[in-house]
Amino acid sequence: MKLIFIRGKTIARLVVIGSLCAFAFGTVFYGKAANAGINPSPEPSATPDRSAAARQTATATPRKYSDFPHSVTAHQMECSKCHKFPSDNWKTVRPAGDAFEDITDYPKHESCIGCHRAQFFNGRPPTICSICHTNPGPRNSNRHPFPNPRELFDKSPKGQRAPDSDFAISFPHDKHIEMVTGDPDPTYKSAKGEESCTACHRTYQPAGNSPDEYTTKPPADLGDSFWLKKGTFKTTPIGHTLCFTCHTADSGITPTPTNCNTCHKLRVPGPSPDFDPNKASKMITSDRIMLLAWRHRDSSGTFRHEFSVHSDLECATCHTVAKMNTLDAATKKVPIASCAMCHASATLADGGALNYEADKRQKDAKFECVKCHIAFGKKPMPPSHVTALKEATGD
Repeated sequence: MKLIFIRGKTIARLVVIGSLCAFAFGTVFYGKAANAGINPSPEPSATPDRSAAARQTATATPRKYSDFPHSVTAHQMECSKCHKFPSDNWKTVRPAGDAFEDITDYPKHESCIGCHRAQFFNGRPPTICSICHTNPGPRNSNRHPFPNPRELFDKSPKGQRAPDSDFAISFPHDKHIEMVTGDPDPTYKSAKGEESCTACHRTYQPAGNSPDEYTTKPPADLGDSFWLKKGTFKTTPIGHTLCFTCHTADSGITPTPTNCNTCHKLRVPGPSPDFDPNKASKMITSDRIMLLAWRHRDSSGTFRHEFSVHSDLECATCHTVAKMNTLDAATKKVPIASCAMCHASATLADGGALNYEADKRQKDAKFECVKCHIAFGKKPMPPSHVTALKEATGD
């Protein structure tokens, strides 16, 4: 009986040891299998590829999985594969009186784990979880605000540091000019002929009668140097609120709210903007709307819409609205001719800003044109400016 008892204990011990070994082996094997399930390819930039060279550089960069670039080929699928319309929280993310069916939350885990199972179990916490979650962990399910509504996202820590969206918006101005008539805000006085424009575009953060005309306090020794003023930019709709007043599932007006890719197009490279991020950081504190508007300016970085002479002009004086294609920067660019009618004079003595800076540049090749430009002022004067001057002076 003693021998049998000893054998029983021995057998029991062997079973325990064997189980532990099997568990350890299984853990190692599973870890390897999970990592082998998807062989992570290098992560491209969060913005669309700029060129073959950019793609090659991106390929050489290991993935960090801290963001979700829509430009990756594997991510370019039907929007409904990940985004469900409407989101579960659409009734609560906006005030009750303003709520409407919309996509207002991140995709659920099943949209990601099919391809990224390995990343879901890699790291403490896994980096991929930080795309949506503020502090990833089993006891904390809090998430960053979804980029829509922008009003909430822009105020969040993630929104403050977020780059431009992967998408540009395709908006046919020519189809909306006659549809959108009448000023929707009777208290807003618009210039003649721009009633349709004011439905979507308003002067942003106007100074009005405020004695403080700058966005932030300028340095005491500013002199004639540029410092960003209020009322410089015009607004553009940043969400679906205005669009969905007409484009609803019941109206029959296409595109409907579920036709995401009709309006949202992957952003393509555009011309360099007249923008200096170092200067912008001194003049803008936490206003993402203003920052993005300035970051996309490819004509005059200093142009202020609220300036008295500018505000009296119709939009069509500078913008060829009917031919404007929001996906083609060339159709949105303001031509120098629009500026020259006021800022290029017959003689230098007549005070034309273009005349003055062209004269300075001719005398000193290092002179920086700052009356209209932020970054472009250091570059050679383009042929269009030379032509505008010749037309003004008759040379």
